[in-house]
Order: sequence, then structure tokens, then C-alpha cells
Amino acid sequence: MQDSIIDWLLEGDISIQYQTHRDLLDAERPDLQARILNEGWGAEFMTKQNPNGHWGQRFYQPKWISTHYTLLDLKNLNPVQDDQRIQDTVKMLLKEEKGPDGGVGPFGEIQASDVCVNGMFLNYASYFKADEDELKSIIDFVLSQLMPDGGFNCRSNRSGAHHSSLHSTISILEGITEYWENGYTYRLDELEQARQSSIEFMLQHQLFLSDKTGEIIKKDFLKLVYPYRWKYDILRALDYSQRARVPWDSRMEKAIEVLQEKRKKNGLWNNQAKHPGQVHFEMEKAGKPGRWNTLRVLRVLKHFGISPEN
Repeated sequence: MQDSIIDWLLEGDISIQYQTHRDLLDAERPDLQARILNEGWGAEFMTKQNPNGHWGQRFYQPKWISTHYTLLDLKNLNPVQDDQRIQDTVKMLLKEEKGPDGGVGPFGEIQASDVCVNGMFLNYASYFKADEDELKSIIDFVLSQLMPDGGFNCRSNRSGAHHSSLHSTISILEGITEYWENGYTYRLDELEQARQSSIEFMLQHQLFLSDKTGEIIKKDFLKLVYPYRWKYDILRALDYSQRARVPWDSRMEKAIEVLQEKRKKNGLWNNQAKHPGQVHFEMEKAGKPGRWNTLRVLRVLKHFGISPEN
């Protein structure tokens, strides 16, 4: 069955083909990566770009067709990193969207940067090779928001928070790891400490359970949704773990069991829902077998040496 699943993945979008070869077949295929922005989903995203470099209306409006979320979608396709059109847009955002605290917007009545947004921004800006000097104020802002329990919460500098949020923490983790992977060095030791404490924060919750009561924090954390936008779920956390080469921890076991239980008889995983909002186009239908989720689960299981058949 595994071979037929691989064949099914390789019938998908060019970005799925590329990541399947890389992550499941251990084959680097730069020829496939070079095509991601020229065909399929990548090309469709690029045709939606406005002459001013933005998507949607502006940096963060409307969801999910804004510049911010489109760049996140594009980054997750894993295209070539030196596309000039995208790099110019990231450069523009770094010039136009920074606030007084050094982070990027969105800004309304509250003139404080949003921690989640800055984690996501750091993720795609690092991937698309933004200038390190321009990222320094974002790093300073992110590190200033680290909470005593080891994670992050987007309300910490806005309405106040006493406990970290899994939503915010996973976005920051993805940003820090992309920053490190792409060779940036500014305050790297401190970022690594924040990364380790954030991973521990997630593990203290077994990725989805209250550390006080043992109850499920939020049932939506168990839904496998792609694109995940800013929202946390167990697959996003585990896929981050394989991406960042986090070693196995027994506190991941219950989340892994949930993933295995969601496997369908045909060996695939469904895209279980979608987050409401305007989209450029629909990559995959909710409630149907999803190549994104199937690929992501399989590479998680491969990383941890777990058979999909368990």
C-alpha cells in the first residue's frame, strides 16, 4: 500500500511532488523545485500578485488573501528562495510595516506588534533571504516577548497574558528555525534558548492536553487542517518537530496515536476542515483525502521511525 500512496502523492501538485521526493524518498530534486512558481499552485499564487507587490488589499487584509498569508502559503510550497518578485515584496514590508517596537504589523488602534504575525513573518522572510540587518529589530522584539513559562502569547504585549499560547509558540518556533537554517547569526544563542524552552512548553502539554487537568485544551487542536494559517494543531506541531529534527519524546505519544487513528482504510489522511475566510483558490477540499496532510503525517512518522501501519 505504501508504494501506491507514494504514487498518489506524486500525481499531485509540483510542490507535493518535490517534498515527497525530498522527505519520503530521500531524493533531492532541484529540477522540481525550480518549477514550483511556474506551474500549479505556485504559479496561481503568483498570478494574483498586484502591480504594487502586494496580494489582496495590503499586508494583512483580507484573510486569507493578504500579502502576509500569501507569502506564508508560498513559503510552505518550498519554491526556490531567490525569486526576485517575492524578495522585493519582503523588502518592501520590512521598509513599510515596522512599528515603534521593531516588529511588523498589523497596526490598528493598538500600536503594538503581534507576536504570532512576527513569528510567521520571520519564517517566510528568512526563507526568502531577507537582509539580516533588517531582521534584527524583529529578533529583538520576539525575544522581548518570551514568557516565564517558556513560550509566547500574542496578547502578552497587547491585552496582557499570564500563560503562553500554543498558537503563538508554534509560529515563533517555525520562525526561529527558518532563521537558523538560513544562516542568520544575530542573537542566535538566545533564540536557541527560546526555541528549547518553547519546545518544552509544548511537550509539557503533550502537544494538546492541559498540564493542570490532563483534559484536551481545545478539540480543534486535533483537527488536521491545511493551510493551517495562524492556528495550532497537533500535526503542525509534529511536522515542525520533524523539520527541526527534534528527537523523540514520550510526551508526543498521545498525539501520534491520534494521527494514526485518523488514517483512513485507503491509507490516506483527510483534510478535515478549513479555516473560514477568503482564499485565492482552494488547494484541497475539506473532508476529502488530502495530499498535504498525508505527506506531512508520513514524514512525521518517518522522522520518528514509526510505521504508518501501527
